[in-house]
Amino acid sequence: MNTVIARLSCGLLVLLASQALAQSSTLLGTVIDVQSRQPVADVVVTVTSPTLQGEKSAVTDARGEYRIPQLPPGVYVLRFEKESYKPYARSDVQLRLNRTIRVNVELLPESLSEVVEIVGAPARIGVGSTTTGVNADQEFIRRGPSAPPRSSFEALTRLAPGGQSDSSGVAIAAESIVSVAPSQYNLSPAMPGMSMTLRLHPLPAQQEPRPPPRREPMTRERFSAMYFKGYGVNPTVNPKDERFSTFSVDTDTASYSLTRGYLNRQVMPDERAVRVEEFVNTFDYGYADSKDAPFGIHVEGFPSPVRKGFQVLRIGVKAREVPAAQRKSSHLVFVIDVSGSMEAENRLGLVKQALRLLVMELDERDRVSLVVYGSEARQVLPPTSALEKGRLLSAIDGLRTEGSTNAEAGLSLGYRIAVEHLRDGGINRVILCSDGVANVGVSDADGIWAQVKSLAARGITLSTVGFGMGNYNDVLMERLSHVGEGNYAYVDDLKEAHRVFVRDLTGTLQVVAKDVKLQVEFDPEAVELYRLLGYENRALTAEQFRDDQVDAGEVGAGHSVTALYEVKPREDARTLGTLRIRYKAPEGGASKELATPMSAASLRPSFAQARESTRLAYVASAFAEKLRGSYWTRPLTYDVLLELWGGVGLELRQRADVSELGELIRKASGLDRRVDPFEDFAPVKSMDFDRAPSGA
Repeated sequence: MNTVIARLSCGLLVLLASQALAQSSTLLGTVIDVQSRQPVADVVVTVTSPTLQGEKSAVTDARGEYRIPQLPPGVYVLRFEKESYKPYARSDVQLRLNRTIRVNVELLPESLSEVVEIVGAPARIGVGSTTTGVNADQEFIRRGPSAPPRSSFEALTRLAPGGQSDSSGVAIAAESIVSVAPSQYNLSPAMPGMSMTLRLHPLPAQQEPRPPPRREPMTRERFSAMYFKGYGVNPTVNPKDERFSTFSVDTDTASYSLTRGYLNRQVMPDERAVRVEEFVNTFDYGYADSKDAPFGIHVEGFPSPVRKGFQVLRIGVKAREVPAAQRKSSHLVFVIDVSGSMEAENRLGLVKQALRLLVMELDERDRVSLVVYGSEARQVLPPTSALEKGRLLSAIDGLRTEGSTNAEAGLSLGYRIAVEHLRDGGINRVILCSDGVANVGVSDADGIWAQVKSLAARGITLSTVGFGMGNYNDVLMERLSHVGEGNYAYVDDLKEAHRVFVRDLTGTLQVVAKDVKLQVEFDPEAVELYRLLGYENRALTAEQFRDDQVDAGEVGAGHSVTALYEVKPREDARTLGTLRIRYKAPEGGASKELATPMSAASLRPSFAQARESTRLAYVASAFAEKLRGSYWTRPLTYDVLLELWGGVGLELRQRADVSELGELIRKASGLDRRVDPFEDFAPVKSMDFDRAPSGA
């Protein structure tokens, strides 16, 4: 009887799931350039809604088309973003049950000013159509001459079914568009059944607008001014010699996007630029947080595809979520490098686009200050409410390159403003946006270490966001963020800017635990050998784990930290050891400690039987290990790595960031011409998987 009930319940769940899918709706459309009338590829289209868990996004293809299916009914916010174009957000798109809405967009290039012209015509909606549209309303009209235009694109055309169909099979009819003079902005809201298009045209300019800086082809020689520091590769350890593996957490992601910048320019990355933990922690693994503790803990393993006799052990730690509405108030002091080097490759242009995205996410709780530095530092904008978006955006748009690079002066002024306007109990953060090249004043992180560290102890943290390739100081940017108890990101395109400044904003700003340290105590009776993948520059001694004077990393709301080990268990081992987490509250004080045993029962029989998220974490780590020339990934070919990527699961593989990972592996495969430096004295065919030879 129980079996019958179970089967009926299972069948009902499948039926309900399929019905829910069938009753979901779709957003689609085409994005074109307002000036050239050509499709725009690689536009990031993001939708959010109170009825949608998280957000969904798509990227336009070569025809400028996007499609986001399986959306529940509700009111949606749409964002359209691409480097060298002005971003746009629309906040009132109504999606009804089992309908398809087409939102076509014309994006305005960064270099153009704009006026708004409304054009419209009756839409012909056929009987039985599943295509609905979005009507123009007061939100359109408010963007007229009475207020600065908030949009930067032409959008929102209702289309009716007709003789044509788009690539998604949705019927489209031809339109008749009649111009309406700009003086008619005080029209009443459009009536149902009217198709409205918001067109943007360049204003007559006194001088020809400058085109955006071109991205020049990069060569290996042009990367000679990229500054990195290598920290080696962790050794394989016998727990009888050292049973404790201790390190500070790291939620930075800069290394992955830096590597992507290299590969997208058809150049192999500098091996020293590759940090395994930052590759791994770039991806979302869908960990659940804990309702009863500050962290949710997830442990799983499987046999290593590369290292015979070893298991890959994945440890995931997820911090508690904090809803965006409950985020603390903030004062963000942006210290922006406007030196001459920031003009190359549109670096400052990308900074400005990123800041515009951020400003649109902030609300009445937040204040923003702007400081710029070239040869000298100056305040561009005093602490200003985020509600004054026109004032903020105007200040951002007015940024221009000038002078040399006096990073010390910029940070000193930024910190002074942060101290003078400290928000007790709120978020106080200095955010440095730079290529990290400092040629005036202090040119290394140690020169301002004491000041940054002392102010971090007072609650004013420092995050660094890097821009630019070919002339970039990774060492300075990473070191400053570590000392300043913030985080380090690198923005190589507008998609990454959206991730850093929009999607992860609450987690980036709202720290839920500070000085977070992880320690794994391996049981020598159960484990023969182990090796930690990555975290070389975050390593701590066993004694430093409980020393509250030792700084460690911060974890933001909803952020997760993943670490992978290669472990060689003894035969019939039932345990692997104990995981400990030590942390302080965001306000500081005494540390607290959590401990959980790690059972050998968490080890799965094969790669295919591990969770998809565990497989993805391994592929990210293996890719990083291969790029940085780790001795232990020598047997791993790019073909095998691509097979492993293909084995993460179809649904996960279709996610934009995971799909991109596959493309980067393919690009590296076509570019990697390195010779195995170990082959002469340690051939792969006779490789000892337990011990590395001397010199490796």
